[in-house]
Amino acid sequence: MLLEGKRLLVTGVLTDASIAYSIAERAQEQGAEIVLTGVGRALRLTERMARRLPGEPPVLEMDVNDAAHIEAVRDDLQQRWGGVDGVLHAIGFAPADCLGGDFLAAPWESVSVAVQTSAYSLAALARGMEPVLTDGASILALDFDATVAWPAYDWMGVAKAALESVMRYTARELGPRGIRVNCLCAGPIRTMAAKNIPGFELFEGVWDARSPLGWDVHDPEPVAKAAVALLSDWTAGITAEMVHVDGGYHAMGA
Repeated sequence: MLLEGKRLLVTGVLTDASIAYSIAERAQEQGAEIVLTGVGRALRLTERMARRLPGEPPVLEMDVNDAAHIEAVRDDLQQRWGGVDGVLHAIGFAPADCLGGDFLAAPWESVSVAVQTSAYSLAALARGMEPVLTDGASILALDFDATVAWPAYDWMGVAKAALESVMRYTARELGPRGIRVNCLCAGPIRTMAAKNIPGFELFEGVWDARSPLGWDVHDPEPVAKAAVALLSDWTAGITAEMVHVDGGYHAMGA
C-alpha cells in the first residue's frame, strides 16, 4: 500500500462530495493514519464525515488564520504520533463580493480575507507544522489552475495564483530536509465550495468537451488517486510543481 505507516493531517473535509473527503478515504485504504481538522460551525460537518470514513479518525479544531490553533494541533500531533508524514491543505475562502464578475468592485477588506485564507494559510500551516514534519514529508495544496483569468472566479483566482507562488517558495525553504510541497490543480468538481461560486456552470459546460480524456464533475476519484501518489514516497523527486489532474483541459487551446 502506498501510504502504509504514514501519518497525515487532512484539512477541508466538509461533505462526502469534498475532494478532501475522497483523498482521506483513499489515504486510509492505502494504509495511512489520518487526523482531520475543522473550524467553527463546520466542525460538526467534519465530525459527521469522519464517521463515514473506513476508520473514524480524530477531528481537531483548527482555524488556519489563527497561529494559536495551528500550534495546538501541532502539539496534539506531536503527542499523538511524534511526527507527521504529510499535510493536505484543502482550504480556500473568498467573501461573496470577491466572486461573480464584478472584479474591480471588490474592496481590499474582502480581498485580504481571500488571500490570507486561501494562500498565506499554506505558509502559516507549513511553518506551524515544520517542527513535527518528518524528513521527506509531503505537503500538498489543492488548487485550481490560476495561470489564466476564469469567468466569475475573480479574486479567488488571484488568491490561487498567490497559493501557487507560496507553494514554490515554501518548497524552496523546506527542500533541504527533503520535504516536498506541491499543488494539485484539479478540474472542476461539484463540491460545496464550487456551489458557492457564481457561474460555476460555465466551467462545467465546456470542460468535458475540451478535455482529451473527458471530465466528470461528479467524480473526484482521479484527483484523490493522484493526491495519494503525491503524498507517498513514490513521488520523492517531485516538489514545487503544479500537477494537473483535469483531463488535459489545461493544455488545449480554445
